[in-house]
Amino acid sequence: MNETEISTLGEFGLIKELTKNFSLKHKSSVMGVGDDCAILDYSGEDTETLVTTDLLLEGIHFDLTYVPLRHLGYKACVVNFSDVYAMNGVPKQITVSVGISKRFTIEHIAELYDGIRIACEEYGVDLVGGDTSASVTGLIISITCVGEGVKGKTVKRSGARDTDLICVSGNLGAAYMGLQLLEREREAGQGVEDFQPDFAGKEYIIERQLKPEARRDVIAQIAELDIHPTSMMDVSDGLSSELLHICQSSGVGCRVYEDRIPIDYQTAIMAEELNMNLVTAAMNGGEDYELLFTVPLTEHDKIEQLKDVKLIGRITKPELGAYMVTRDDSELEIRAQGWNAFTE
Repeated sequence: MNETEISTLGEFGLIKELTKNFSLKHKSSVMGVGDDCAILDYSGEDTETLVTTDLLLEGIHFDLTYVPLRHLGYKACVVNFSDVYAMNGVPKQITVSVGISKRFTIEHIAELYDGIRIACEEYGVDLVGGDTSASVTGLIISITCVGEGVKGKTVKRSGARDTDLICVSGNLGAAYMGLQLLEREREAGQGVEDFQPDFAGKEYIIERQLKPEARRDVIAQIAELDIHPTSMMDVSDGLSSELLHICQSSGVGCRVYEDRIPIDYQTAIMAEELNMNLVTAAMNGGEDYELLFTVPLTEHDKIEQLKDVKLIGRITKPELGAYMVTRDDSELEIRAQGWNAFTE
């Protein structure tokens, strides 16, 4: 493949090249890429606009030694889509800004945007703008996502109440274990010519790290069963951190049960190989992008009908604090030990 210097196109030429295969899908996307601002029309009286943004920095949030650029573009979008779904909304548009160092060619950035395009097509989201700039610190990606929520049905972190049930989708700790495996193989391959990493039997946890998915299927089920979440978050920084966010925002306590925390078999095997505590990984690993939500006790029977969702605990009065009940019925205080970029 011939490599092309980005400087040969210039900023606007680069934007045109990277976005030429994107098409608009929504009436609310009046005008996309091509001017100073995107024009969006949200005139419906029963909807409200949801906006979220996420910044990814090379060396902090991703390592290009083992993260393919196409996967990175896809993941950068999905983590924003997940935030909108966590408000019980639907993502509609994104803007993408990138900072690019001199070691990247047009083909490299086109790979990144190919992943962005695939994510947009998969989730029905429009790319409507962004920015590019030079960078002296590697690759920088900033994505802003605009979504729609129905008034009265958007879900915040602050609505949990005493006796509510605590639910989580999917399983936890897989993305963290995938990261540990990638890091192990990267270190093992340093200085070794033609090194081939060993991912046999661990494909699932690798995919959970490199190509996560937002749980729009759970949001669809919640709507279909007429379930009314009182609070909701996506699990990006670890279950322990997200539980504490809900407790603090809602002014409540919680009890979650160790034996109810959903964990995949590959996650358990990897934790055993690395001699790591499995529950600690599931509680604090982060980047699972599952949905953590609370519902009124009266909706217990509806929750039982949700696919790939597990009831893991209950909301309590604030003075009872936030604790995990272990298998031997002792209580461990939940502490925020998940991802924090400023302490890494």
